[in-house]
Amino acid sequence: MFTSLFWKELFKLHGTELKFSSAYHPQTDGQTEIVNKCVEHYLRCFSGDKPKEWLRWLPLAEWWYNTNIHASTKLSPFEAVYGYPPPLLLAHSPWTAAVQSVKDTLKSRDQILCLLRGNLQVAQERMKRFAYLKRIERYFE
Repeated sequence: MFTSLFWKELFKLHGTELKFSSAYHPQTDGQTEIVNKCVEHYLRCFSGDKPKEWLRWLPLAEWWYNTNIHASTKLSPFEAVYGYPPPLLLAHSPWTAAVQSVKDTLKSRDQILCLLRGNLQVAQERMKRFAYLKRIERYFE
């Protein structure tokens, strides 16, 4: 296993412990496991209709994760790293790009985001419905 002196020294100076894990055993790091779970859920919402195209949407999944505000930090990972809010994705306007391939890419991205919003809403409603199945109203005196 190769770890450069740079990384060992940097972690030592920051007072953090460098944890080694392999690509096929994310259980080593609980936070990685949580991130993987979030991204898997997101990709499932994206590619529900076309499961073989999940790789196409991976960059948007990364953008989504890094720009969402997390409950524990009250910041997005982007803002935590860079110190300012992430840039917004601009909506596609047919007249904004002069190159046809750029127009096609932006149009495709907007269609995918629209599909994603719908799929995420359906998934949230399903989770909410299942959560309420086990909920019992209790009153205490």
